[in-house]
Amino acid sequence: MFLTITTTGTPERPATDLGFLLHKHPEKSQAFSTSYGTAHVLYPEADDQRCTAALLLEVDAVALVRRGKGKGRGGAPDAALGQYVNDRPYAASSLLAVALSGVFSSAMRGVCTARPERAAEPLPLRVEVPALPARGGPELVRRLFEPLGWAVTAEPVALDTEFPQWGDSRYVRLVLESETLTLAQALRHLYVLLPVLDDAKHYWVAPDEVDKLLRAGEGWLPTHPEQKLITSRYLSRRWSLTRQAMERLELVRLAEADDTEVEEIDNAVGAETETEERPTPLAVQRRDAILDELGRSGAARVLDLGCGQGQLVQALLKDQRYTDIVGVDVSVRALTIASRRLKLDRMGERQASRVKLFQGSLAYTDKRLKGYDAAVLSEVVEHLDPPRLPALEYAVFGSARPRTVLVTTPNVEYNVRWESLPAGHVRHGDHRFEWTREEFRAWAGAVAERHGYDVEYRPVGPDDPEVGPPTQMAVFTMSTQTTEKEAKAA
Repeated sequence: MFLTITTTGTPERPATDLGFLLHKHPEKSQAFSTSYGTAHVLYPEADDQRCTAALLLEVDAVALVRRGKGKGRGGAPDAALGQYVNDRPYAASSLLAVALSGVFSSAMRGVCTARPERAAEPLPLRVEVPALPARGGPELVRRLFEPLGWAVTAEPVALDTEFPQWGDSRYVRLVLESETLTLAQALRHLYVLLPVLDDAKHYWVAPDEVDKLLRAGEGWLPTHPEQKLITSRYLSRRWSLTRQAMERLELVRLAEADDTEVEEIDNAVGAETETEERPTPLAVQRRDAILDELGRSGAARVLDLGCGQGQLVQALLKDQRYTDIVGVDVSVRALTIASRRLKLDRMGERQASRVKLFQGSLAYTDKRLKGYDAAVLSEVVEHLDPPRLPALEYAVFGSARPRTVLVTTPNVEYNVRWESLPAGHVRHGDHRFEWTREEFRAWAGAVAERHGYDVEYRPVGPDDPEVGPPTQMAVFTMSTQTTEKEAKAA
């Protein structure tokens, strides 16, 4: 990963003052150990007229996997090779942001005892990042940086220059220029917005990240037009932390508007915000819709196929109607997180007898899945390559054959309503496809016909009159004729 910061000067106010501001001598090349590699600071050029400081981060891919322990992007790929072969050594991300804050911590705070007047005044600055992941494309890069006083050049990087018909990658070459910002402001902008554009972090986002965001965002984040997107992405879309940060940012904004201290209005705003109606996250709406359908089905023994981190299993355990709950996932890491979420190691014997977690692939038949009343595939099918869908279909509908099957999947038509999602992009990097409502119904109808089920469709989330709901659900119910036929055969 590579980033340069350049400034210009005069003999009276030399550009090499950048070395004082960064607390790194222009005539030296320095190396600093980080948790995931080595950060090098060097100066490709340094004279009175022009000075450039470069930060080069050498990422240790093995350390990234070992220290990541499955948290964030560092441990995200399920394939073992994917943990070691990724874009981390080349593309700016939260790793580079953390290195910035560690190596240039004093500069980020605006502290410089040798040149205090230079630290407090704007500088002519040019920042270059050769490879920056930009989930949202060049347009989002401009929407994030331009309101802060930067002139932005965000050039898309082609997937392959030899094959221009393949189009652009999700990376851009970024150049930022400004003459109105201090170095500390520039570093804080980069610290927050690099991981925001990557839309991922290599470490677990804990509550103290809210404090880090507010410190780095002081003076600019409360009034930024993309405040909500920045806050949500920086906090890895953790709703509770995002809500907490947004409330504190609103306090700051109101205090600045009233020219008063945050503490003086904290109580009044706290009482008001408690009564505000907040939008329910789509994941919660989806889970509630699934629970409603399971309740109507009368199921007592339920499979959560592709259970992930166990949110649905946890919700089912709270309802005594469900006597046998099984979570299945191909990822051992996801099952480990689910086990911790459910506190299986501390669960009472009676409660523990109601739930099981085991590893399994839905591309293969599994006798352990037979005999259940209902099965849920929530946001699962779109993660399979289309040629593997027939195998999943047979494993669930042909072999396991629960009486009720619930399938939810994104409605690609609704993607135009996500402002930060570039045209033609899927919602998640691991999605192999996303269906229109017509495509989903065609697939579900054919599956139902082949295996003796009836199928109905439900919208999940706001049902837009033009593009439909964000999530679509198919409710498969074994037909009466099929049920009677299988009962006779038994």
